[in-house]
Amino acid sequence: MRKILFPIALIGILFLGCTQEQQNKLGRSIQNITGVNGVVDIYNGGKLVMRFLKVDKLTTAHGTDDNKPRPYRFGYGYIDKNFNYKVDSDEKKKVYFEITNYETYIFYENPEQ
Repeated sequence: MRKILFPIALIGILFLGCTQEQQNKLGRSIQNITGVNGVVDIYNGGKLVMRFLKVDKLTTAHGTDDNKPRPYRFGYGYIDKNFNYKVDSDEKKKVYFEITNYETYIFYENPEQ
């Protein structure tokens, strides 16, 4: 029992000694390994107009030559045509999508799975 508790306690102490940014980076690294069952909802005029399922992450685009951030994010997911939080038989193709910084969107974990 002691052999198990010591490494867990050591990891906890090291984690608490990290800055908030280091903790965030560690959390993102774990999510990249395990994956996130994310949902992206896009709104227009206060109305839900598009939903993507099984999105692992949204990435900020950067320029090829100048490496400066671009005003959009991109990701891969399944279009949820009927907004039921499930990938139905007619929604089986994973697609690339972009969201500009001028759109209203929410990225969250799928509440149904």
